[in-house]
Amino acid sequence: MRPIEEIALPGVMEWLLEPENPSVRYFTLTTLLNKPAAGRDVTEARQAIMHAGPVPEILAMQREDGYWKSPDQFYTAKYTGTVWQLMILAELGADGADPRIQQACEFILNFSREKESGGFAYRTGKREGGGLKSEVIPCLTGNLVWSLIRHGWSHDPRVQRGIDWICRYQRTDDGEGEPPAGWPYDRYEMCWGRHTCHMGVAKSLKALSALPETERSSAVNRKIGELSEFLLKHHIYKRSHNLGKISKPGWSRFGFPLMYQTDILEILDIMASLGIDDPRMEDAITLLLRKRTTGGKWVMENSFNGKMITNIESLKKESKWITLKALSILLKH
Repeated sequence: MRPIEEIALPGVMEWLLEPENPSVRYFTLTTLLNKPAAGRDVTEARQAIMHAGPVPEILAMQREDGYWKSPDQFYTAKYTGTVWQLMILAELGADGADPRIQQACEFILNFSREKESGGFAYRTGKREGGGLKSEVIPCLTGNLVWSLIRHGWSHDPRVQRGIDWICRYQRTDDGEGEPPAGWPYDRYEMCWGRHTCHMGVAKSLKALSALPETERSSAVNRKIGELSEFLLKHHIYKRSHNLGKISKPGWSRFGFPLMYQTDILEILDIMASLGIDDPRMEDAITLLLRKRTTGGKWVMENSFNGKMITNIESLKKESKWITLKALSILLKH
């Protein structure tokens, strides 16, 4: 790992450390400057996340029973329902020990988790309770497992079942031969078609990468290898069977947060967190570098502002979040 001074242009680190965005300040201290968690600066930044900026605004809209919007719209209220708030709060570094976040985690485990398989569904079964088996989808399972791990629930048996679901059911085939049959593969073409869903892979890998290395079973490590290889085979964002073509143009427009979507920045960030540095990432790294402004910052090119409870930064403006993630990737490359 290179010193951050070799990567960040003058003034950029000071900009990221400004107190107005305590989440970015916290992650800059811990991921770019490697400051200890118990240090005064880190502790104060972590505490400030809960008192300034988007986190208290989101929590202020939470209902008494731990949900947002309405209980049955935990997923379908895009992007004001409970699923999305748990994800955004995790992205922002909110304190998972806060009783309000604990209550929200418990709510989503009761309403979205499919009891038999451990995967997560976007609707609740009216009779049996819990997630509806026919509505379990891979990107949601990955996102919620990741969020719950980030909120401190990795040892909960229900979250462990979600991890097992990813290891058992998340596909990594690339359109070779016949796709798998039976549940859950026979439901949605967009999730379980002839070709593995790229976003499902990204979110599943993101979830497994959030586990500390000491908590990764052999099955988890094996799945991490399979998922990583799938993304590398695609050079992160291209068509594996025709590397001259981009899979989806939107993946080259960087945004935060991404909800169920993904982009080059998110995938590279996941790879960097796993210590993966492969020649097949070079095209994506080159694109990342090409997007840096003359002042050494990156721009928010994709946003869900206006659809969320509170806006996060501004579209088409220099973004602390995108810059933080880009520098974190380059630091480990």
